[in-house]
Parts: sequence; structure tokens; C-alpha cells
Amino acid sequence: MSRTAEIQRSTGETRIELELDLDGTGTGTRATGVGFFDHLLELFTRHANVDLKVGAEGDLQTGSHHTVEDTGLVLGQAIFAALGDRQGIRRYGSATVPMDEARASCHIDLSGRPFVVFDDRGLLPPGVTGGFEHELLEEFVRAVAATSRSTIHLEIERGRGAHHMIEAGIKAFARALRVAVSVDPDQRGVPSTKGTLTE
Repeated sequence: MSRTAEIQRSTGETRIELELDLDGTGTGTRATGVGFFDHLLELFTRHANVDLKVGAEGDLQTGSHHTVEDTGLVLGQAIFAALGDRQGIRRYGSATVPMDEARASCHIDLSGRPFVVFDDRGLLPPGVTGGFEHELLEEFVRAVAATSRSTIHLEIERGRGAHHMIEAGIKAFARALRVAVSVDPDQRGVPSTKGTLTE
């Protein structure tokens, strides 16, 4: 069964085109106009082991907020669509990733209920790296959770440099998602007593 999705979203602020294959090999292209965000999406692609192609045009003269958030919304939509009825998936995924002095942990439940707990412990400083405002890590995760209807807990556990903390957070998110969307050969049907994870 193909677990793929193609989503387009166009507003007065952004135009996003995205293709996702949950059973990919970590390949694809990213072109959002925000250098560090492209790098983060590449990290996500590799560590989630998905194929991801993203093209985005946004009102970058106002900052990268709209581009990052809207890309997260479209990625969440693609995850939701590609999962289909969620038959046989593991549903839950957790990962902890160190990156030099930084460390982040992420826990995901593909529950059908959007909810986010984001805690940087006051470690992530304000600022911009490669056109990416640091607070957008949280906004990106919230956007993905909203449209994929997932519960995501992401914690920056330690670190000094914003670059490393944000990268560790994205890698932990990707690794946790990789587990959650994977197929469990011992799982029969949808992993929920309700019988559905889409409503």
C-alpha cells in the first residue's frame, strides 16, 4: 500500500507545494527561501527516513514565520493523508538525540488529537539563525501537530548554542515520528480500542 501524499496550499502570505512518502529512503529537495529551515527539513527527511519534496514561496520580507508555520501545516496534512486508516502502525514513538553539548527528547502519539507540550527549559535564546527565528521551532511543531492530529511532546533538555539545540530538537522529532509511523508486524488493525485514530 502506498503511503504517500501531495499537498498544495496557497494563501495571501505563502504558497507551499509538498510531496511526502512515509516509506522513503531519506531523499528529496527543500527550497523555502530560508536557509536554516531548508537544512532542518533535510535533517527531518534523513532522520525520519521519509522522502520529502518541499517548495515554498512566502512573504520573507516580514520574516520567516509564515513560511515556517505554513510549511508545518502542509507537512502535517501530508502525514495525516499518507497514514490512511492507520492500520498496523506503531502509533507511538520516542527518541532522545544528543548533539555535542545539546540534547533533546521527543514523544509522539498519532492519536487523532492535536496537542503539544514544548519545553525548552528557558535554554533556547531569542535570535535568528540563517533566516530562521529561534522561536519558530515551537511554531513548526505546533503546526505539524495541528494538521496531523498528533500529540507531540518536545523538550530541549540541555544546550548552550541555539543551532545545536534546534537541530537536536528536529532530529528527535524526526526519529520519534519514524517509529510512530512504522508498521508493527504484530499489530492487527488500528492500535486503538476505539477502532479509529482519524476521528
